[in-house]
Amino acid sequence: MTFTSTNYHQIEATSVQQPPPLSQPLPNPTLLACAEGAFKLQRFVLLDGMRQGVELLVIDTEGVRVAICPTRGMSIWKAYIGGVDLGWNSPVEGPIHPSFVPVDEPRGIGWLDGFDELFVRCGLRSFGAPDYDGSGRVQWPVHGRIGNLPAQNLQLFVDTQHSILHVQAEVCETRFLQYNLKLNVHYMFIFGEPAIGVNDTVTNIGGTPTSMQLLYHINVGTPVLGRGAKMHIGAKRVVARDARAVEDLQTWDEYLGPTSGYAEQVYFSESVPCSDGWAKAMLSSADQSRGFAVHYMPSTLPYFSQWKNTVAEADGYVTGLEPATGFPNTRTFEESQGRTVPLAAGESRKFMMRLEGIYDPDRVLQLESELNGLRGGKPAELQELDPQWCMPR
Repeated sequence: MTFTSTNYHQIEATSVQQPPPLSQPLPNPTLLACAEGAFKLQRFVLLDGMRQGVELLVIDTEGVRVAICPTRGMSIWKAYIGGVDLGWNSPVEGPIHPSFVPVDEPRGIGWLDGFDELFVRCGLRSFGAPDYDGSGRVQWPVHGRIGNLPAQNLQLFVDTQHSILHVQAEVCETRFLQYNLKLNVHYMFIFGEPAIGVNDTVTNIGGTPTSMQLLYHINVGTPVLGRGAKMHIGAKRVVARDARAVEDLQTWDEYLGPTSGYAEQVYFSESVPCSDGWAKAMLSSADQSRGFAVHYMPSTLPYFSQWKNTVAEADGYVTGLEPATGFPNTRTFEESQGRTVPLAAGESRKFMMRLEGIYDPDRVLQLESELNGLRGGKPAELQELDPQWCMPR
């Protein structure tokens, strides 16, 4: 087995005003040869407005064209698979430089100022709703800090024999005398395949015990999302997060078209493994001609949240598929329910995932059948406001 190592900083950066459209081939890529062909890569530095200084690493594998953002915690900004744009049209025209995202602003929702990615990590100390101390000050801001921290030690490796590209980096969330967590990100791309592998490791590199939370906020809009699109999961029980979600609990898995004034709805479930050990969730288009699937290991991501935000297109028409260590309540509530992850000094947790773009109707039907089979073909049990899962509001 032969590996080729490429130092990321030796890939010459191209300065551009706007992010490149992933639907178009890269103009002057760096080529990394493998047995099946050559991976194409290009590094961009953005110059316009609040994007100024943001770096994007765009990779073309002949199966996936993807833009990774080292400046924003190694998020995946957008992807293009099988002629389909994956991502969504956020009113936030990113990717936004973290210096313009006031994570610690007084209301605790400053994270939203930079939110427009396909795939963004929330954590590592907290995720979910903002949490306030007894005096009303923000203790844990919405969705944490890791998505607005820059990566370091980014490297690329090609397994030339098996035609696999490995992209690795570190993102550190550290506060003196408080905590010291390191996220090792590892993306894998097999030449020609319509999928992205994700192997993350979170390590407590400090000398004292701490705890962590991690949620993968995976966001899909049109063209996969649309009127009549459906969510498919293998869970036997689906729980409405709040009174608003209760209103449409009977149609939790069905989507409206863009609807002005729509108020978000969230549904909770447990992650159920298929016969291969992976839990799976799939969003399929109304005509079942295409879809997007998330495969993940339920041993470390035992819970799943579905976020429905079918507002007008101009306001951010999107749905979220969100595997996590818990539910996106406040950290205080999640800790009271035992859903934070303890880490001894030097201890690590591994999180494995595969993102699959689907443009074959037979594959859509195959995954739908597999997930329905976990419930014996029966619909999921529907429940309102489980007090152990749903924070009082």
